[in-house]
Amino acid sequence: MLTQTHKQWSVLTMNTVAFACNFAVWTMFSIIGLKIKDELGLSDTEFGVLVATPILTGSITRLPLGILTDRFGGRIVFFVQMILVASATYGLAFATEYWQYLVAGLFVGLAGGSFAIGIAYTSAWFEKERQGTVMGIFGAGNAGAAITNLVAPMIVVAAGWQMVPKVYSIAMLIMAIVFWFFTYNDPMQEERKRSGTHKKLADQLAPLKELRVWRFGLYYYFVFGGFVALALWLPKYYVGEYGLDLQTASFITILFTLPSGLVRALGGYVSDKAGARMVNWWVFWISAGCLFILSYPQTSFIIHGMKGDMAFDISLGVWPFTMLIFVVGIAMGFGKASVYRILHDYYPDNMGSVGGMVGVLGGLGGFTLPILFGLLSDFTNIRTSCFMLLFGLVGVCMLWMNYSILQLRKESDLLGVG
Repeated sequence: MLTQTHKQWSVLTMNTVAFACNFAVWTMFSIIGLKIKDELGLSDTEFGVLVATPILTGSITRLPLGILTDRFGGRIVFFVQMILVASATYGLAFATEYWQYLVAGLFVGLAGGSFAIGIAYTSAWFEKERQGTVMGIFGAGNAGAAITNLVAPMIVVAAGWQMVPKVYSIAMLIMAIVFWFFTYNDPMQEERKRSGTHKKLADQLAPLKELRVWRFGLYYYFVFGGFVALALWLPKYYVGEYGLDLQTASFITILFTLPSGLVRALGGYVSDKAGARMVNWWVFWISAGCLFILSYPQTSFIIHGMKGDMAFDISLGVWPFTMLIFVVGIAMGFGKASVYRILHDYYPDNMGSVGGMVGVLGGLGGFTLPILFGLLSDFTNIRTSCFMLLFGLVGVCMLWMNYSILQLRKESDLLGVG
């Protein structure tokens, strides 16, 4: 007879690994998209739309998938979702025209909806005191983006980009089967079965009327949406800005995606101990400082001095740039954990719907930001414009957070609850 503790950690492990597999699929256009861009002669804007298309589906499906998880339990919903993703991913290998890639990408994007399932399924198994830690561990599945940065280029070199979705689809099917045999129905779902009572849809959606949910959604738009957008955009940025080949650019991008994913577990633990709001403040300040430096484009200028001209060059080499991106990734990893720790403080019984809605907004960041990156790049002719946009976004987050704290202080003396 398996103990409750054994079941808890078995479910958490399977959730995390399954989420990592889904995330690898969700972000594979960051690698194969560059090959498709070259084949079809796409502009930066068209490339941004291509890599963002799967993110759209993964975003808008998070709320319904979260609601389904609250209603039917995470085990069955996660299993069915992975089977559907495996089928759609395999079909991508046979697309030949731009519109076909966009349509296939919409179906592959269901992989991104896995977050809403897994976060609610994980939360249902653990007590309040460990929510930040366990949700952070689950969220470390974001490191699936690093799997794509590492594995996909090798597959492309060895067998062509069409082999990537074929290999990924088989891996996803195997993951679904393993997941089913090593997970269990969560205690809350079992209790609902015994009592015959289920949450009404209206009750699940009621918290979404609160402005606070949308504020948390904006935070997640930056920390998660920004992470996904950069994971998709950085290989192209390295190729264009520093003249690296695709494989080298992809490997260096791992220094952003892998630590950002793995540190999410630590971010959840620190949020449990130090408070999620405090973590958010540090995330925003550190991100703002790094993004300000990253925003400055390569610049050469001449000062006409009294004794002659003096030439200056302001630019970031590949390794200083990578170190700043590494720090931004770490900050975003902490932020992804702290936002969901705050959510559980306020909505412990509605993590499927509220967590799903915040996940939608974060996912929409991953969808809209690459498109905006492409538009800004084409319009301004400045490659660092993507970081200018992110700097402005984190500034808005900080202003709204500061305003909400001032309002709380007016209403009560209770700090750390917001």
